[in-house]
Amino acid sequence: MRTVVAMALAALLLTSCVAQELEPIPGSITYSGQPRTKLTKSPVGSTLNHYFYGPFGERIQETYVIQPDRSLKLVARERQDIFSALYD
Repeated sequence: MRTVVAMALAALLLTSCVAQELEPIPGSITYSGQPRTKLTKSPVGSTLNHYFYGPFGERIQETYVIQPDRSLKLVARERQDIFSALYD
């Protein structure tokens, strides 16, 4: 009985760690809600990248996927320090 409870608890904790969605930050396309214009010519499921600079000077790249209702879903975010590009 204890093993079953421990396994269920471990599965619950693992699911809660994996299933978190990214929240928009200032500079994100969807920070103040979905854009007013719809991407009517882009196929559903296609991705687009958005680059901007964050509040601490880091360069941020966000990846969005176009949903069937033509809204954008934020699926990935990558941060890069602006000074690291100088030393590559």
